[in-house]
Amino acid sequence: MTEQQYNECVNLYADNVYRFIVKNLRHEEDARDIVQSAFEKMWRNRDAVDNDKSKSYLFTVAYNQMIDHIRKSKRVSLTEEFGETSRGANYQPAVNVQQTLREALNRLNETQRSLVMLKDYEGYNYDEIGQITGLSESQVKVYLHRARITLRNYLVSRENVM
Repeated sequence: MTEQQYNECVNLYADNVYRFIVKNLRHEEDARDIVQSAFEKMWRNRDAVDNDKSKSYLFTVAYNQMIDHIRKSKRVSLTEEFGETSRGANYQPAVNVQQTLREALNRLNETQRSLVMLKDYEGYNYDEIGQITGLSESQVKVYLHRARITLRNYLVSRENVM
């Protein structure tokens, strides 16, 4: 990959990668850091990166860094999460659709949420998602199917129907 091809890749994919990461993390600063480090890693390995596969490489690196970040955050904020779950008795159903969708996505595990975002928000096909996440195409289909069942069950429950 040449410098010009790298710059072209930045122009083409920076927004898509950022949007994917920020929708999963829901924290803009962390998303920016992950995207920046993904591009930095691609720059350091530009000699080994095939320009035709630069999009897949970039999303794979960003995805893996996002998963690492989530795992580190879970270890650090475990006590905070226990404090938040104790307010479950005061839970009020979501009034707007976006909030309900966010809550439904939060019920998915990291892998399922990423697959839903890549397929339904970013529009990647199963093969591309498999390359990004390191899963086989059949695993992507199975996990995505299970994620959609979880989403459907949550969204059609009585407290969430509007």
